[in-house]
Formats: sequence, structure tokens, C-alpha cells
Amino acid sequence: MDFFIKSGSPEKQRSACIIIGIFATRRLSGPAEQIDSVSDGYLSALLRRGNIEGEIGQILFLQQIPGVLSERVLLVGCGKERELNESNYQKIIQKTMQTLNESGTLEAICFLSELHINGKDNYWAIRQGIEITKDTLYSFDKFKSQKTKKRRALHKLTFITQSRKQLSKAELAVTHGKAISSGIKACKDLTNMPANICTPLYLAEQAQQLAEQHEKISVSILDQHALKDLKMHSYLAVAQGSSNPAYLSLLHYKGGETAQKPIILIGKGVTFDSGGLSLKGSAAMDEMKYDMAGAAAVYGTLKAIADLNLPLNVIGILAGAENMPAGNAYRPGDILTTMSGQTVEVLNTDAEGRLVLCDVLTYVERFDPECVIDIATLTGACIGALGHNISALLTPHNGLAHELLKASQQAGDKAWQLPMDDEYQSQLESPFADMNNLGGNAAGTITAACFLSRFTAKYTWAHLDIAGTAWRPAGPNKGATGRPVALLTQFLINRSDDQQ
Repeated sequence: MDFFIKSGSPEKQRSACIIIGIFATRRLSGPAEQIDSVSDGYLSALLRRGNIEGEIGQILFLQQIPGVLSERVLLVGCGKERELNESNYQKIIQKTMQTLNESGTLEAICFLSELHINGKDNYWAIRQGIEITKDTLYSFDKFKSQKTKKRRALHKLTFITQSRKQLSKAELAVTHGKAISSGIKACKDLTNMPANICTPLYLAEQAQQLAEQHEKISVSILDQHALKDLKMHSYLAVAQGSSNPAYLSLLHYKGGETAQKPIILIGKGVTFDSGGLSLKGSAAMDEMKYDMAGAAAVYGTLKAIADLNLPLNVIGILAGAENMPAGNAYRPGDILTTMSGQTVEVLNTDAEGRLVLCDVLTYVERFDPECVIDIATLTGACIGALGHNISALLTPHNGLAHELLKASQQAGDKAWQLPMDDEYQSQLESPFADMNNLGGNAAGTITAACFLSRFTAKYTWAHLDIAGTAWRPAGPNKGATGRPVALLTQFLINRSDDQQ
């Protein structure tokens, strides 16, 4: 599917379908008023008869409207004009694309990006239109023997901008939207893979393939022997109960000057998390294949920035491991010596992500990073705190927090900053080691970040807990969301000044 930009009035567009909005209480949007004018009140008459009220989710297909060149016009309910916000716009685009896809429409011209959305501009509306369209039409049927039969697929969507002066900004929205959507799809595909296929080795192979596809990406893979030589004993302890060995995959994107310090993204890549000897309950354990969604998000983000050719140096790290129970698995009560030399008492083997990440956070010191961001499905407590809509952001560095929160708002990929006050550190105290790996039941997301912070003293660092946002847990859309690829890519776009 491809996306285009043009300017012009709705009645002059020659297409299979044009899409225009109708507001609640039967009010016409600007493009609808133009069509109503050239058709001698055709739309006004429909509204007076009550054919469509304009509530969000209402749809009405019209054919052969007088004075209009397009074959069909799709009227889309947009709700109350003053209440048209980011969330409602997303619902409108989703419903529109579902309708077009089900109707077998091959191409369409969309005037919805001209709507006035509270606090947003045309660039945002077009880019979100692309990202929501791709998300709405996404399906993962790789392992279905009988593929879903589809009608003719929508393959061309054109967004309208109000004037030619806005064309360059609108074209940038298309460029960004297409690259981010591609990265999100790559993240979803990887996260949705079953754990019997998506092993730590598979993550390494995907990293190698991505490097082969992009000239500015190179890859290096550290196997268990290399990790042992580096004394990454905490990382290896998590993996030792599995027959699938750990692999640490590093994607080096070199788009900036040689002297430019790299931005490092670390993704937790636990390809299946049984909980280890602290075994999880069987309910929804199938979803624990998505415990590598952080690594998948890093992979998708590297793909997006390579497509955009951003002038930055970025290192994306996929920290692959599998947490399984076995006779040689690590145990509650074990004491591990991390790469940093600090010791950790294991209170629960299901708090394994931090044990993988802490060694990687020490390892990346050698790159003298500009900043480090780790992305992980780290705590169930995060779902309890923020649900499935907002990711948790934790960092002691206010400047970096501001950048990430700004990017989250720009991208529509929301995050919320939680505190990391020193008082929480006391929950990690252990009578037998430098710290424990659990922190107790209270403030679990915060104490997990406090644990990680003990390995980040030498650089600027932030932690994103995506346990609630990386996966839709139920319903027909169950599966990976591709978050927070949009947030991370926006952050890097901002850092590169490749902005609107």
C-alpha cells in the first residue's frame, strides 16, 4: 500500500472514492460544504432526512453525487467538532479504513486530515492517518494453513492538504509515517512469532538480516562464550535453565559523524518467560512469548531510522535469553555476581529481566554513550499502575525525561513518568548481597527501575516499562502493538533535527 499527498477541492478529485467528515448534529465539515454547494444541497437533504447523524463510527457510502467526479463518496461521522481530539481522530481513521477494506475499494482520497483536531496540525493528522491505517489493516497469518480470503485490498491512499504551501510539510509527514509504520510492522511480526521459532538465536539472525538490508547498519553477535568471558554472570544465570543459549545482538547504525557519541537502545529479549523455578501460573502463559517485545521495539526502531537515513549514530541491542525451569536453572536464594562486580540475591527467578539488563547496562559503558534507554516488558506492576494505554518512564535525568515525554505526545505513543526517589532504594536491601532482585510487592515498577539505576552511574539513562503497552491481551486484535517504536523513532527524529 502506498500513500500520496495533493491539494485540491473535493468535487474535482477523480478517484474510486473520496472520504469526507460529517459532524454530530448533522453539521457539514468544510470539504462536505464544498460538495454540498456543487451538488445543489444533495448532502444537506440527506442530513435533513436523518440518513446520518454524524456520530463517531457512523458511515454512509454515496454514489454518483451531482457535480462530483469521484465514483463514490464516503461520509464519516466525526462526533462533535469541538471534541475532535487525538483519540477520536484515531477512532475515525480506524473505522474508515475498516470500511474501505471490507468494501473492496482499491484507492481513495482522504479529506479527514483537513479536520481541525485540538492541539494538532496537518502534519500530525497525515502521519497519524498513515500509522493508524497500517495498524488497522495489519494481520499476522504466517502460521495459518488457510489464509484469510480478502476482497481486493486498498493499495493507494491520498491525503489532502489545504494549500500548496503545506505540501512540503505534508510530504515529510508521509515520509515519517511510512518509515515508522514499517518499523512498527517489523516489531509486531517479531513479537508475534512463537517462542519455538523466535529464540535468542533467531533474534540474532534477524539482526544480521537487517544489517544486510541497510548499508549504514553493521552487526556484532556475542554468544554464551563471549558473555562468559565478559563475566556477565547475571545475564547467563537467567539463560542457564534453557536449551536455547543466550545471544546478545548489537546493531550499529552509523548515520552521524565518526566523533558523534552513540545513542544506545537496549531491548529486553526474553523470548519466553516461564518464570523459571518461580514458575508462573498457566493462565495466559502463552503470552509470555512477548517478553522480548523490548528487543523487537529496538529492532523496529533501527529499521525505521535506517529508512529515514537519520544523521545519528545509534546502537540497538537485542538482549536475547530464555527463562526456563530445569535441573540446572538458577534458584531463589542464589547470589549472582554481575559484570559490574555488584552482587545480587535472587528472591524470585521471575524477576529475570533486570538480571539480564543490568549486565548489558554495564557492558555499554565502553561505547561512551550520549545517552542510554532500555526498553522492557519488565513488571506486571506497571499494568496495575497504568493499564494497557500508557508506558512507564523512569529516569533520574530530567532533561532526557522531558525529551521522551515530548516525543511520546508528538507520536501519540504515550508515556508517563513515575518517581525514582531514593527512599525506594531501601526496598532492595539484602542481608546476604549488595541488593536483592525483587524489592517487595509495593511500587514494583519503581523498585525495578531503582535496581537498574545502580548500573547506570556513568551515563545519562532512562527506562521504559512497556509491560502493559506492548501487547493487546484479548479480543480479535490480540497480539503485539508495535509500541514504543513510534515514541523512540520520534525521539531520534527530534535529536536529528529532521522535524516538521
